[in-house]
Amino acid sequence: MKEETLKAKIKERYGKIAVSGNSDCCCAPQECCNTADFNPKESLISIGYNHKELETIPESSLLGLGCGAPIDFANLKNGETVVDLGSGGGIDAFLASKRVGNKGKVIGIDFTDDMLDKARNAALKFGFSNVEFSKGDIEKRIPIEDSSVDVVISNCVINLTTDKVAAFKEVYRILKKQGKGRMVISDLVTSREVQPDKINTGDWCSCIDGALTRENYINAIREAGFENIKVLKEQLYLSEDKTDGSRRLVSLIIGAVTG
Repeated sequence: MKEETLKAKIKERYGKIAVSGNSDCCCAPQECCNTADFNPKESLISIGYNHKELETIPESSLLGLGCGAPIDFANLKNGETVVDLGSGGGIDAFLASKRVGNKGKVIGIDFTDDMLDKARNAALKFGFSNVEFSKGDIEKRIPIEDSSVDVVISNCVINLTTDKVAAFKEVYRILKKQGKGRMVISDLVTSREVQPDKINTGDWCSCIDGALTRENYINAIREAGFENIKVLKEQLYLSEDKTDGSRRLVSLIIGAVTG
């Protein structure tokens, strides 16, 4: 599957989610989607978000996307600069903005125009003056200066990339060095990776077919230069009988620091 084809499909799918205001399924296989009783807020609470905190941010940002709540493990401090990769409707960016305060700054990065419009409109409407949203391809070039960021967070986005090492190297580039920069991300890992000729574009866009094994995922982080890599939380996301009978998916929240 060509990289350009996958990225076009990802943009198309998440653009539709931005416009509709509901993912219908978050990061789940196609057969789990489009359920009539899907509730985005309940889905977010089930993966770790605090329901009281969700009530403090724009409802338009609650799209039911993600596979964990990395914001709760980021230990954000007042005045820090935070980057949210694959910021979508802005949920983690808005939550982070409250934790870093007016002296801090949050930058959401996404490459889907409809998502950026949605997040920017919400930030303007609800007065999130310390948040901005920029367009960028996290595998190619994050539009942020080298060694300028305290914390990078991301929620079930890296698995959508075709070159995980390149994405993690970009994260490493923008973070402050010598252990002053840290990354906290939530993502899915699989018990068996899908062979290139078996990739289903729909399942890739659903965070399934692009998932690496735990070992390969952590090795990609290490190859980018990160140190002190730790799994902070894990939970079963999809069992074998919910995929193709031979894979299981686990949601991990991983922390790491720069060298």
